[in-house]
Amino acid sequence: MRDALRIVVAVITALIIVGIAAAVASVFGSGIGGGGNSRTLKPATTSSPTYVKMGGATFPAPQYLAWIKSFMREHPSIRVSYELLGSGAGVSRFFDGTLDVAGSDPPLPHDVWVKHEGKVMQVPTLVGAVVVTYNIPGLNHVTLNLSGKVLALIYKGVIKYWDDPRIQELNPAVKLPHHEIFVVFRADASGTQLIFTTFLHKAAPSTWPSTLVGKAPAFPVAGSGRAAGGKGNPGVANLVMSNPYSIGFVEWSYALENNMSIAAIENAAGNFVKPSTESLISAARSAAKHLPRTPLGDFSKDEEYIIYPGGKDAYPLVAWTHLVIRVNYESQAKARAVAALLKWIAEKGELNIIPGYAPVPENVRQLMVEAANNILHAAGS
Repeated sequence: MRDALRIVVAVITALIIVGIAAAVASVFGSGIGGGGNSRTLKPATTSSPTYVKMGGATFPAPQYLAWIKSFMREHPSIRVSYELLGSGAGVSRFFDGTLDVAGSDPPLPHDVWVKHEGKVMQVPTLVGAVVVTYNIPGLNHVTLNLSGKVLALIYKGVIKYWDDPRIQELNPAVKLPHHEIFVVFRADASGTQLIFTTFLHKAAPSTWPSTLVGKAPAFPVAGSGRAAGGKGNPGVANLVMSNPYSIGFVEWSYALENNMSIAAIENAAGNFVKPSTESLISAARSAAKHLPRTPLGDFSKDEEYIIYPGGKDAYPLVAWTHLVIRVNYESQAKARAVAALLKWIAEKGELNIIPGYAPVPENVRQLMVEAANNILHAAGS
């Protein structure tokens, strides 16, 4: 009887063991035995996206946002954001560590580059134009001719009325109104403002001194009671559109998007021209010869060769816009994500250009590829 009981217990125990084994196999896949259908146990893994925080210049923002949208469609594991801050704030936040990549219209000043040499890279990513726009009731369909000297006098507060003889002389076929000019500028530190004031100084140095050139210059007209500052290109555009008889300067794409009037500007050859993709590309090819050969180089003088260029058909308010990037990032995932974005812009950016911009030349795109490779090398990838 006892022998029979032992047999029953043994059978029940064996059945329990087999049942447990079968349950384990059904959940994890059997690794028991040498059968061809066996699977190796692997720990469960969950993947989370890598975030890249960008921000800064509003000048290239429409193009950057379009690029980022296309890039993330092809790289769903990378999430990129771009905050419209202005060049100055973008660079400041890059160096305080709250941004991974900064957008800046002007390159880093020489002294800043020296301080961070070997740790920071810069690459021009895009060619853009600053345009002078105006809101004159009854004349918004008319292209006005304006010179650097006349614009300098307007922003100094010397020219006060639209029918001033110095404006009228440039536009003999247009009857200009005797109405005060409402002058709009940037309220924030901006690369767009640096480009505009650099042009004023180069076109009319005796009227617009170098002391009035900068990201946040003290415009003499500001205290006249008929001037205002707008934050970012969108802020300036909104002020011009909402104030009759106003004048302002914005990035070309903002003017196109809002169907704003665009002035023809006198270039170095004495011709009045409006921006075009062809004129931007031509200026960029000429200026690219003066760029550093490596993204680790000093770009502080690169705008001198592209703003107010020579050439009878050249538009005078053309400029590079830059990305400021670290060599070393805090993780391999972040490094790979930033490098992937740079390579995508270099390889596919020119195929996704929106109106108001022009692509950089091939030798400049190679600087982006080199910057990406430097990041990957530093990360050990």
